[in-house]
Amino acid sequence: MLARVRSGALMGIDAVVVECEVDMALGLPYFNVVGLPEGAARESKVRVVSALKNSGFDLPQKRITVNLAPADIRKEGAAFELPIALGVLAAARLMEEEPLAHYLFGGELSLDGSIKPIRGVLPLAVAARNGGFRGVMVPAANATEAALVEGLQVVPVAHLREAVGHLTGSAPLTPLLRAATPGVGPRKANADMADVRGQPELKLALELAAAGGHNILMAGPPGSGKTMLARRLPGILPEMTFDEALEVTKVYSIQGLLGDEQALMRERPFRAPHHTLSDAGLVGGGPAARPGELSLAHHGVLFLDELPEFRKNVLEVLRQPLEEGAIHLARANQHITYPCRVMLVAAMNPCPCGYFNVPERTCTCPEHRVFDYHARVSGPLLDRIDITVQTRPVEYHQLAAKSQELPSHYYRQRVEAARERQRARFQDAPGVHCNAQMPSHLLRRYCVLSPRAEQMLELAVRHHGLSARAHDRILKLALTRADLEGHGRIEDVDMQLAVDCRMLDRRGWLHANTQGLAGASRPPAPSWRADPVDSNGRRLPSDKD
Repeated sequence: MLARVRSGALMGIDAVVVECEVDMALGLPYFNVVGLPEGAARESKVRVVSALKNSGFDLPQKRITVNLAPADIRKEGAAFELPIALGVLAAARLMEEEPLAHYLFGGELSLDGSIKPIRGVLPLAVAARNGGFRGVMVPAANATEAALVEGLQVVPVAHLREAVGHLTGSAPLTPLLRAATPGVGPRKANADMADVRGQPELKLALELAAAGGHNILMAGPPGSGKTMLARRLPGILPEMTFDEALEVTKVYSIQGLLGDEQALMRERPFRAPHHTLSDAGLVGGGPAARPGELSLAHHGVLFLDELPEFRKNVLEVLRQPLEEGAIHLARANQHITYPCRVMLVAAMNPCPCGYFNVPERTCTCPEHRVFDYHARVSGPLLDRIDITVQTRPVEYHQLAAKSQELPSHYYRQRVEAARERQRARFQDAPGVHCNAQMPSHLLRRYCVLSPRAEQMLELAVRHHGLSARAHDRILKLALTRADLEGHGRIEDVDMQLAVDCRMLDRRGWLHANTQGLAGASRPPAPSWRADPVDSNGRRLPSDKD
């Protein structure tokens, strides 16, 4: 006897429908699974037989062959055990096959027949909706995750007997339906910007990065607040839309990283891997081609602390993903694409000892070590970073001040207002959510420059030998500053900020400070402060007012 049940196999963040064909024929008792099963999928036959027997089903002593089609796709994980068990019962004529045609099934079986949660339920539910199925039958622990897909009947099951009872009609279960599009919910309490003393320029640089989704590199001595501020960046980012949250949830679902009570990722991800990370750990890979830290930070922040300490080959694989917003993994039998629209936030010291060009501190590094240290971060990677800002030690009067620092919600309101302008601007450009994602043809349309701003950009490109990519990124950054301040076009103050944010790179740190490595004098403050501010970064009245 032959029976067919449908399930799904993961390919990237999507699932493809897999047909589980179960044939039961006369012969010596034998259970074989074919169709490129790997790992846990090969062991499914042992658990399926034990679960069926311990659930009270008497199987005939026959030869059982299970084929997972299409056979050229690797089948990983234990999600095929529930559909295989139901297919065996249908092939043995212990239940009808017709009800099996309306659902996609997924679930791992215990030896007693209980059904355990699995990875990738959300992509499975999306595949069921796209394939025209009535619904999915999944473990009860994964039911709320599957119910995120609109117009799909979700049948939660906790035991194999429950699944059979529902399909035969002897004990129907109540399906779980999604009534309406859920919101991403209230924002959880994050560390606040008000906790950080001083560094108003660095705070406003992070505000600028958050407003346009720009990559940022902070360089400065130990203890100047780089890591502390980077970890507060998610608190000033705008809330994710439901579509963005769904994309992030799919990535976390296939990795099995969703919490027991967490069906939807409500907060923007913040990933901070250690510098011993491998290139496969960063972009994804391995035998099963799983997503890496870049994809886990999709629509969020990837924070690389101590940037030069990462291996050079690891940093170099960042180039293409940062440019395209996607990672393409090619294997012998499959090609997988993972999304990675991330904000790269990096931090580093100015030299190995940490005190090059820091006032009142002596750098102990030989000159060649400083150059070698900066050479670990290549020029092409720096070219993809929109903002490079040099931090300074916090002064004592700032640490001892009784005044309150600006809280995160102050910056978040300004960031959300700037993002709202960008959403209106890009409403007819699918896949573009902020200025940093703007392609070249939109850049020419929306970046309207004042005459003086255009002169400043031309001078900067010629004088500093900036690349075409740097030219475009300066325009995007200037447009973000104009969005923050509510300008209709890019003014000279916006362009001055954007150009200065490109100057604090390796050439700025090393070649512009030629007075020596020991006790170097403090360089002038960044010239991109267009408006006067107080110690908290609050704008003060100026002549323009």
